[in-house]
Amino acid sequence: MSDIAVGLTGLGTIFGLIALRVPIGVALITVSFGGLWVLLGWRVAWGALAVVPYQFSANWVLSSVPMFLLLGFVCYHAELTRGLFRAARVWTASLPGGLAIAAIFGSAGFAAVCGSSLACSAAMGRIAVPEMTANRYSAELATGTVAVAGTIGALIPPSILLILYGVIAQAPVTELFLAGVSVGLLTALGYVVVVLVRVWLNPALAPPMDERLTRTERLASLVETWPILTVMIAIFGGLFSGVFTPTEAGAVGAFLSVLVALVRRSLSWGKFRLAVEETLTTTAALILIGVGASLLTRFLALSGAGDYLASAVLALGADPTVLLFGIIVMYLVLGMFLEPIGALLLTMPIVLPIIDDLSWSLIWFGIVLTKLLEIGMLTPPIGMNVFVIKSVVGDLVDTGTIFRGVLWFLVMDLAILVLISQVPQIVLYLPQAVG
Repeated sequence: MSDIAVGLTGLGTIFGLIALRVPIGVALITVSFGGLWVLLGWRVAWGALAVVPYQFSANWVLSSVPMFLLLGFVCYHAELTRGLFRAARVWTASLPGGLAIAAIFGSAGFAAVCGSSLACSAAMGRIAVPEMTANRYSAELATGTVAVAGTIGALIPPSILLILYGVIAQAPVTELFLAGVSVGLLTALGYVVVVLVRVWLNPALAPPMDERLTRTERLASLVETWPILTVMIAIFGGLFSGVFTPTEAGAVGAFLSVLVALVRRSLSWGKFRLAVEETLTTTAALILIGVGASLLTRFLALSGAGDYLASAVLALGADPTVLLFGIIVMYLVLGMFLEPIGALLLTMPIVLPIIDDLSWSLIWFGIVLTKLLEIGMLTPPIGMNVFVIKSVVGDLVDTGTIFRGVLWFLVMDLAILVLISQVPQIVLYLPQAVG
């Protein structure tokens, strides 16, 4: 068997193991180690297993991942987001579907300190879904809105997905963060349009609220947002003014979130310990997958399978737009079965050579890729954000209803995806303007 055949066989084996529900990190490490053994012998395989985990995990930028995760978990458990939703609720109460729109803006605000779509969905689901249900909103609209609003967390910085992509693709994380801002806000506005159109077509989905609020009451509601705004302004202000790097921003944000929560007396020792435990387990899982992806990159490079696949795709002679369409379809399909970080790290060794040969912007592609991976968080059969909302609402709403609610927003997501794919300047404007 040729080296390329060994590489391709290993790649196929990985997908087979994943289909059998073997943890993706375990599948990547096992197959890559075995492939290196077959190609170059057991000494090289063990040598790679000894060196690669350190090389990957010692990357300085990765130190921000546990800090941003801790920041998000502390904000979640200390309920620092409640004031944000209440303020959005007050200011959007007069709009059709105002509570759903408030959930979207609340999620966008939480995304600016969280970086995780799952945490965004869970936090806003606990607050917004009961509120919408109490005001006789359709369960489909209520749960679907919160499920999709959580995906903004992967686009608006800080974003765990963008940090990992930046590490793997060697792209500047600050520029990725800036590019994510415009697409994240565009996504939020697109979701608002969906809510407005749906409620306009069927007012029964979101009965109008009877509240009559004065200007003073609206301004007073903004005071409740100080916990999140304090952390948000500190992170963005320091990050984009150059006071600290994206890596340091995570530690600053985590420290401030704990400090603010203690000032509000909303963070007990039990909640803090739970946030730390969740941070440790999530970070360990991410590092395991990352190490596996690094081993796979080495295995594919040494076998020649990575270059072979890239050359085979480019040899088709297809227009770059057609190639991009093929990549989009691939990720949409993978998103139905894999969680985003696993899909990202699994495919980067194959996709990056193609991007390099086509001279595509790594910043632009990173945002397109993140958008694709977040769409996967909503599509069946996995649809992780959907199942997060299901865990929040319990037996009150069935999973099928949540998926139906998400469907309308998926149409908008695909429209935004087409727009940023064909007009890259939407993504690149902020990085170029600031740079």
